[in-house]
Amino acid sequence: MRKCSPHTPAPPAAIHPVVSAVLVLTLATACGHAQGDELPSAKAPAEDTAVVQQQVGPAPNHAWVIFGKDTVVAEVARTQEEREQGLMNRQKVPEGTGMLFVFDNMAVQSFWMENTYVPLDIAFMDASYRVVNIDHMAPMTTNAHESDGPAMFALEVPQGWFAAHGVKAGDHANVVYGVQLKRSGS
Repeated sequence: MRKCSPHTPAPPAAIHPVVSAVLVLTLATACGHAQGDELPSAKAPAEDTAVVQQQVGPAPNHAWVIFGKDTVVAEVARTQEEREQGLMNRQKVPEGTGMLFVFDNMAVQSFWMENTYVPLDIAFMDASYRVVNIDHMAPMTTNAHESDGPAMFALEVPQGWFAAHGVKAGDHANVVYGVQLKRSGS
């Protein structure tokens, strides 16, 4: 039988409201509570504490990139090696997925499509996740695709995704990075 700690942390306030609601419902469900049931009080006995390991939100090394009501589930490329590999040698990139490139500094960023078989769109974003510009990238080319100004992030998605979801330069994204909440008691 699974027990849940009454001390499961609340989701951070910076998380998108829809994601926050999902986290609360997920935690309540994981603890065996139905919607509308009262959650255990913070004064529950210590013997009621058990190990709780619940994946909440995106998987580790992934992020949810949220534009209004639309979300991309993105792999996160943080290291130089991950950024260099990107989406190369993939046979497909499913709709609603992509890759979020995270850079160390704001700068003009440049991408190409050598060894990339899937047509992609790329949104360059500044440090506040504001879209600087979006560019279309043809597969298997070495043409440079640069940000129109300093960017700290770049999001690659299947070509046409941004247009289909009305995302354009100047729009802001909310980004939720994958973390694993762990709570253990002895």
